[in-house]
Amino acid sequence: MNEQEQVVGLLEDIKVLLSHTKKVMNVEDLAQYTGLSKSKIYKLTHLKLIPTGNNPNIRQKFFDKEKIDVWLLGEPDLSDAYLEDQFNKNLLKNRK
Repeated sequence: MNEQEQVVGLLEDIKVLLSHTKKVMNVEDLAQYTGLSKSKIYKLTHLKLIPTGNNPNIRQKFFDKEKIDVWLLGEPDLSDAYLEDQFNKNLLKNRK
């Protein structure tokens, strides 16, 4: 690896680190920050199991970093089985 490739690699690492200092994140930022896939984030958003911004005038989803940190520490089980169970509970709650 030559010196130029090393510099580019370091700059990419710095860019990722700086993105973690953002207060508001989009889906791509959140995927990088949490390590979750974008599809998992969309699934969590659809099931309303992840805290999102609530501006009805913006279609794109945004996430508050502080709320995400609290959510990650409070809801460690993000397996598909857990998500399906939560979805079924929400369905039953909405039917009543």
